Amino acid sequence: MLFVFLGLVLSLDNGLALTPPMGWMAWEQFRCETDCSKYPNDCINENLFVDMIDRIAEDGWLELGYEYVSIDDCWMGKGRDVNGELYPDQSRFPHNITWLAEYAHKKGVKLGIYNDFGTLTCGGYTGSEGYLRVDALTFGKWKVDMLKMDGCYSELINQRDGYPAMTHFLNKTGRPILYSCSWPAYDDKMDYSPLPEHCNLWRNYGDITSSWPTVKTIIDKWGNTPEWAKYAGPGHWNDPDQLMIGLKGGKITKIEGETQMAIWAIVAAPLIMSNDLRQLEDWAKEILQNKEVIEVDQDPLGIQGFRLTENIDKQVWYRQLSNNEWAVALFNHGESTTDITVTFKDFAPKDTYTLRDLFKHEDIGTISNSYTGKDIPAHGVVFLRLKP
Repeated sequence: MLFVFLGLVLSLDNGLALTPPMGWMAWEQFRCETDCSKYPNDCINENLFVDMIDRIAEDGWLELGYEYVSIDDCWMGKGRDVNGELYPDQSRFPHNITWLAEYAHKKGVKLGIYNDFGTLTCGGYTGSEGYLRVDALTFGKWKVDMLKMDGCYSELINQRDGYPAMTHFLNKTGRPILYSCSWPAYDDKMDYSPLPEHCNLWRNYGDITSSWPTVKTIIDKWGNTPEWAKYAGPGHWNDPDQLMIGLKGGKITKIEGETQMAIWAIVAAPLIMSNDLRQLEDWAKEILQNKEVIEVDQDPLGIQGFRLTENIDKQVWYRQLSNNEWAVALFNHGESTTDITVTFKDFAPKDTYTLRDLFKHEDIGTISNSYTGKDIPAHGVVFLRLKP
């Protein structure tokens, strides 16, 4: 099914995401669990999202910028109602989505929702193919603030017209709705130039999981594709997927969590957690609420950073910040403790900077020419801010 919109303005016009979006998403932690009798605390239902909205609002997340709570797949009833509109599973969302959005808004939180461009969602629920206009208007009517649009059960040729078409229909709602596209995650040969015009953020690559090999593979992909950086900036961002830090039952250690947080900040990634905020361990909360690291991610210049070195065990990543400052991550990609040296002139105009360690919250001092991070553990990182 092809979409033709002659003479229509399809560009995104919502004024959102001037810095990378921050928030919480259900998918990696809670997946598609719908058996609320057997798993009352872990199923996709209204109570889960009320709990997460409360935690975002009351546990210090909102003040740091984590403002979205996003429903992912498996929230729907089967099929459409008599008007052709989507509807939530009534046993799991008895008050409806509008009620949930209004509950979030009273707390200062924004509500996100999920759909799929194809005939079905990835979890087998009703997709938006043939109903883009109807679904956009429905989400606007429900007072939703974010839409994640997946791409299962759809053809690439249709996605190339359909994702921009959804942009147009979201604009027509009259409501600013953050638009997250999965377009390039399905079309790995696509021309990226249309993305900033149509999407606020877009998934580039395969799904993340709570395992170090998966996180490392995504980091490697970002290091190997520096050409993606030119498409990122205020209003439109590359998205390496959710933060796995503190996911209940996950396999990401504190050291690896610091590395994910640092690299995501270097590449100006959206900071979208997936975990159980009701049971989050202290070490995970400490990483995710690290104000100094968040400030790097949210730097208003919006310049995506790069890997300076080749894809080797001793890696240097850097990002230009406001006020002629820089962020540098010394990342131990290998399996044994090591030292890593960064030479400032390799990426920056000056050879003397005042350094601060962003995870230790310690000033290192004024350093000339180069700096060596000592005894960096396997999978670990030293994260620095450089001021002239």
